[in-house]
Amino acid sequence: MKPHLFPLGALTLHLASASKEAQITLPPSPQSCPDYSGHSSTHHQPLSTGRYKLSYQRPSPACRTFNLTQVEETILSLKPLIKDPDLFRLFENCFPNTLDTAITWKGFSRNVTTEEELTFITTGDIPAMWLRDSAHQLSSYVSLLKPSSSPHSLASLYRGAINLQARYILSAPHCNAFNAPLEASSKIPTATPFGSDGMVDYVHPPLPGAFDFEDTTGAKSIVHECKYELDSLASFLQLSWEYFSKTQDLSFFSGNKTWKKAIETILSTAKELQGGTYNRDGSVAFAPYQFQRHTSTATETLSNSGAGAPVKGATGMVRSAFRPSDDACTYQLFVPGNMMFSSFLAKCTKIMEGIDKGVAQAMGNMAKGIRDGIERFGRMEHRLFGRMYAYEVDGFGSANAMDDANIPSLLSAPLFGYVDRNDTIYQNTRRFVLSESNPYFMWGPVLNSTGGPHVGPGMAWPMGLIVRALTTDDDEEIFSSVKQILSSTAGYGLIHESVNTHSDSVWTRHWFSWANGLFGQLILDLRDRKPHLLSRSYQ
Repeated sequence: MKPHLFPLGALTLHLASASKEAQITLPPSPQSCPDYSGHSSTHHQPLSTGRYKLSYQRPSPACRTFNLTQVEETILSLKPLIKDPDLFRLFENCFPNTLDTAITWKGFSRNVTTEEELTFITTGDIPAMWLRDSAHQLSSYVSLLKPSSSPHSLASLYRGAINLQARYILSAPHCNAFNAPLEASSKIPTATPFGSDGMVDYVHPPLPGAFDFEDTTGAKSIVHECKYELDSLASFLQLSWEYFSKTQDLSFFSGNKTWKKAIETILSTAKELQGGTYNRDGSVAFAPYQFQRHTSTATETLSNSGAGAPVKGATGMVRSAFRPSDDACTYQLFVPGNMMFSSFLAKCTKIMEGIDKGVAQAMGNMAKGIRDGIERFGRMEHRLFGRMYAYEVDGFGSANAMDDANIPSLLSAPLFGYVDRNDTIYQNTRRFVLSESNPYFMWGPVLNSTGGPHVGPGMAWPMGLIVRALTTDDDEEIFSSVKQILSSTAGYGLIHESVNTHSDSVWTRHWFSWANGLFGQLILDLRDRKPHLLSRSYQ
């Protein structure tokens, strides 16, 4: 029997709000600071002194959404090391971009029993918080993370993001993007929800727990979009692991019942999505997640009445309906997502062992089972590149040979610890990804990089070049990647989402906070790993 699919935004659940007034830290008044969407779309003096004459794109200190001394000190410390003036300007603009523009609200929960920190981080140009993007945005600063109880610290930003992501996961574990919590919602413009302007999403399971407290303006859904992406759950694990690995702050997790409940919810959600399309007797199993959107774009909805393409059960791998690009999976056993999920699930068992050994054991067992499934079902034989990882599989034998620039990708697998960069299977996969055999590898006089169906053929993603540089030890490959990135901003001095391979004046998203921060990570990586490359000219 086909289930009734509930339109996102059509349900309303009113929950009683607690009486404690949240303490909040807000960015400066919008009346006194320019809107960064407009600010970043124009050139500003002083321009860099190199051939590309890159714009200075940082807001004034008073208009930055979060000021962190360590970031400013890091930028100053790199200035004498980076000899190319354009390269320094790009780093100067990009590395602090999340803190400058995207820490949209920081405060405390209204919970009367505990002072719970919360951090609402938007993607930049969209005033909603993606689990994946926000985790990666903070990851830009992980090298600076250290223990601190101060509410003005990077550690506090991490704790607040972990707490808010846990709340979101408990409310709607299949969803990928969320609006501001009630504590901040009256202070922040609400992003236009999917399901408005004639576009309706039908989602199963329905979302009775995805509605936050009612305030004086009426009940507001905290869900911005509910595309189930395995990497969203993996990103929460990544965020948790990064905080613990740098601070060893077990007390934050052991005293945080919400975090443990979120982990248990992740385990139960993933377990349910390890099942297949068919039961042992050949009958069709009920799909645990279903999504349909009224759209003319094929990658925005799922086939088979919202269930997606058939999947074989008992592979050990976990289904994902959508990719980190927010595009629908062709085959739902999404290999990079399973790699990332398995890797960080295994790492986070070290946190859970100090809280609940039984849950830690379940985490470890699932992580191992997924890894075994990837190695058994997630590989394919390519006629040119030999044994390599597929991008997606269905468990029946079908495999999608491609890669996408969005992380997690096959190219990025070493970055989240799934595989060593020198591994033979990874190297075969890498040679495929960076070749014209990959249908989403774009090339031309401007950029040579992976892209994806989200923007389409001919549009290469600088993010793909950044990942390429982060996952190689070859000096000339890194140099070429950095030079291409530097020459592709059309003078704006920010990393675009994608750029036309034949014209740097054709691009998408002039303000993409995650990609900006990732470029900052690359420069810090080169400082530690290849400092001589920072002294070269990229003119």
